[in-house]
Amino acid sequence: MQSLVTILVFAPLVGAIIAGLFGRRIGNVASQSVTTGLLILACALSWVTFSKWTWGHMEAFTVTLLPFIHIGDFVANWSIRIDALSETMLIVVTTVSALVHVYSWGYMAEDDSKPRFFAYLSLFTFAMLSLVTAADFMQLFFGWEGVGLASYLLIGFWFKKPSASAAAIKAFVVNRVGDFGFALGIMTTYWAFGTIQFHELFPMIAAGASRTWEFAGHNWPLVDIACFLLFIGAMGKSAQFFLHTWLPDAMEGPTPVSALIHAATMVTAGVYMLCLLSPMFEYAPVAKNIVTVIGAITALFAATVGLTQNDIKRVIAYSTCSQLGYMFFAAGVGAYQAAMFHLFTHAFFKALLFLGAGSVIHGMHHEQDMRRYGALAKLLPVTFIAMTIGTIAITGLGFPPLHLGFAGFYSKDTIIEAAFAAGSHNQIAMFAWAIGVLVAGLTSFYSWRLAFFTFNGKARWGHDDHAHDAHAHGHDDHAHAAHGHDDHAHGAHDDHGHDDHGHGHDHKPHESPWVMLLPLVVLSIGAVAAGFVFTGYFVGHHQEEFWRGAIFNAPTNHVLHEAHEVAEWVKWSPLIASIIGLLIAVYVYLIKGNERLGLKLAERNGPLYVFFYNKWFFDELYQATFVRAAKFLGDLFWKGGDQKIIDRLGPDGVSAVSYAVGRKTGKAQTGYVYHYAFVMLLGVAGLLTFALYAFR
Repeated sequence: MQSLVTILVFAPLVGAIIAGLFGRRIGNVASQSVTTGLLILACALSWVTFSKWTWGHMEAFTVTLLPFIHIGDFVANWSIRIDALSETMLIVVTTVSALVHVYSWGYMAEDDSKPRFFAYLSLFTFAMLSLVTAADFMQLFFGWEGVGLASYLLIGFWFKKPSASAAAIKAFVVNRVGDFGFALGIMTTYWAFGTIQFHELFPMIAAGASRTWEFAGHNWPLVDIACFLLFIGAMGKSAQFFLHTWLPDAMEGPTPVSALIHAATMVTAGVYMLCLLSPMFEYAPVAKNIVTVIGAITALFAATVGLTQNDIKRVIAYSTCSQLGYMFFAAGVGAYQAAMFHLFTHAFFKALLFLGAGSVIHGMHHEQDMRRYGALAKLLPVTFIAMTIGTIAITGLGFPPLHLGFAGFYSKDTIIEAAFAAGSHNQIAMFAWAIGVLVAGLTSFYSWRLAFFTFNGKARWGHDDHAHDAHAHGHDDHAHAAHGHDDHAHGAHDDHGHDDHGHGHDHKPHESPWVMLLPLVVLSIGAVAAGFVFTGYFVGHHQEEFWRGAIFNAPTNHVLHEAHEVAEWVKWSPLIASIIGLLIAVYVYLIKGNERLGLKLAERNGPLYVFFYNKWFFDELYQATFVRAAKFLGDLFWKGGDQKIIDRLGPDGVSAVSYAVGRKTGKAQTGYVYHYAFVMLLGVAGLLTFALYAFR
C-alpha cells in the first residue's frame, strides 16, 4: 500500500515533467495522453486506497521518503501521511483533476500550447497532493506555495491577454499576503512547541494550551496567536473576506482551470488545513470565533455579489466563495467533519457547474454574458440536464423527514444545524446560523437565475438588437472584465479572428463533443449520490470509525451530536429558504410578463444594487489605499531615493567628478619620452632642493 500511494502522489509530477520539458518533441497527442493517463492512474489508486480505508479498515500510516532539513532540534522530512483526511482529499483532487484533464481534450482543442497547459495542470495536481499528504508544516508549506505558483501559471496561461496577466499577478500578490501570516503561524508554533512534525505537535497542545506570551503588558495565549496567524494563510488561499479579491479575476484563465482551482484544489486547502489542525483550534477559542465570523461574512458577501453578476463564470466563482464561507464557519463552531463533508460534496457539483458553464461557452462560440443566452435547453440537452443537477445539488434541495436529497442537501444542512446547536452556548455561532439560512435562499435565487437565464426564456443570441439591448442596460460588467469572454476567443485566440463580443452569432449554438460531456455525466452522478452514500461516514453513525482520530474534538465539543438533535423547524429552515429563492427566481425570470423584471430592477440603479454589483467596492477601496500607497512608496524610493540620492551621489555625483578628473589628468600622458624625462628631472631637482633646505 505504501508503494501505491507513492506512485499516486508522484504520477502527476512525472506527467508534468514529460509534457513540460519534452512536449514540443513528442507532440500534442502524446503530451495529453501521458498527463491524462497518469492522472487517471492516480485517480484509480486513490479510490482503491479510499475503499480500503472506508470498508477494509486500513490503518493510518506515514511513509518517510527523504530527509529534508535537519538542523539541531529542527527536523523536516519529505513524507506521505495517509489518514481519513488525506484520503478524502486524495479522491477529491485526483477525481476532479482527471476529469478536468479529459474535458480539456475537447475544450483546448483549438489551442496551440496544449503540452504547456497539460503540464501546468499536472504540476498543480502534484503540488496539491504534496500538500494534503504532508506530515509536517514544512511540506505543507511547500505544497501551499506550489499550488500558488501553478495557479499563477494557469490563470495567466494566455499571457498575451492583458487581463489574464493582471489576474495572475493579483492572485499571486494577494496570496502572498496570506502566506506571510501562514509563515508567521508556523514560526510561532515551532517557537511555542519546538516541533513542526504533526505527530509530535498534536499530543503536546492540550498540556501547552495555557502557555502565554507577554507583550505590551498583556499575556497573549500562544495557541490562539498561532491559530490566528495560520488562519490568515487560509483566508488568502481560500479567498475569505478581505483576501477574496483574487478569486473572481481568476476566471480569466481557461474554464477547466476554474473548475480545478475552485472545486478540488487550491481554494479548499484552507478548509483542509483548519480541519487537519483541529487539535490546535480546539484549544484556541478566540481564533475559532474569528474563523466563524469571517466564514459567515464571506458566505453573505459572496452570495449578495452573485445576485447581480452577468458573466456565467463569475456567478459560479462567487458561489464558490460563498460555499467556502459555509465550510469555514462549520470549522469555527467545531463541526470539522461537516466542513470536510461539504468540501467533498461541493467538489462534485461545483466542478459540474464550472465544466457545464464551459460547455455552454463552447456551444455559444465563447460568449460568457448570460444576458446573451436563453432557450438553450433543447440545443444543449446534456449540458442542460447536467447543470440542472448541479443547481439542485448546490441549492440543497431535499426532503428532511426522509433525509433524502442531492449532495448539497446533506452537507450544507448539517453545517447549518451544527451552527444552531453550537449557538446554544455561543452567540457568534447563532449569528453564523442566521447567515447560513439567509445565504441558502440567496444561493437558490442566483443559481436558478443562472439556469433560467441560460436555458429558458427567449433566445437572446443571434440578433444584434438583443445583444445591444442587453448591453445597454444592467451595466456591462466592466466590459466583461476587459472583454472577459472566455479564454478561447480572447487574447489567446484573437489571432484566429473570433468576434470579441459575439454580436449576432452566425452559427447556431451547439452541444459539446463527447470528450467534454463524459466528465459532466460522471460529476452528475457524484452531485446526486455523494451525499446519500457518504453521509453516514462523514457526519453520521459511522463517522468515528471513519475518521479514526484524524479530526480531533475536545471533550467539551459535542456539536456534531447535538446537530442531529435540533428541532424540526431548524432542519426545515434551509429548505424553506431555498424554495423561497427558487420561487422568486421563477417569478422574475420565467413567468410570462415578468421576463424583463430583472432588467428593470437593474435599470433603476438603486444603491443596494450598485453596492452588490460593484462587489461592495472592495477593489476600489484596495486601489485607493494599498495599491496607490504602494505606487506612492515605489515612486518615492525610485525618484527620490534612487534618482535624486543614489544617482546624484553615485553615477551623477562622485562617479561623474572622478570621470571628469580622470579625463583632464589623462591629457598629461602624452607618450613622448622627453616629456617624461623632463618631469623626472623636475622631480629630482625638487627632491634635491627639499634635502638642501631640510639639512642645512
